[in-house]
Amino acid sequence: MAWTGKTGDQPSQRGFMKGRSCLTNLISFYDKVNHLVDEGNAVDVVYLDFSKAFDTISHRIILEKLAARGLDSHMLHDVKSCLDSQAQGVVVNPIGGWSQVVFPRALY
Repeated sequence: MAWTGKTGDQPSQRGFMKGRSCLTNLISFYDKVNHLVDEGNAVDVVYLDFSKAFDTISHRIILEKLAARGLDSHMLHDVKSCLDSQAQGVVVNPIGGWSQVVFPRALY
């Protein structure tokens, strides 16, 4: 895993690209699943909720393990910023808003 600083590295990327969004991602996924089913293929979908994972493990351990797995310093910085309760938001055609993302600091 490495952060390149470029958008559009992957043809399947949906976010932060002109004409693509969460909705086009959902449509693309739905279309692919329907296509596979129409061809007689079995399709399994797994939804994972990691929201509670950060309530049970030290953030320091998360960062150490990511570094040990080779995550570069740019990505580690981004993950650390997220874990340090940074705000994030999206603004589209001057409409949007900010939401605070909070992870428990007591685990640090």
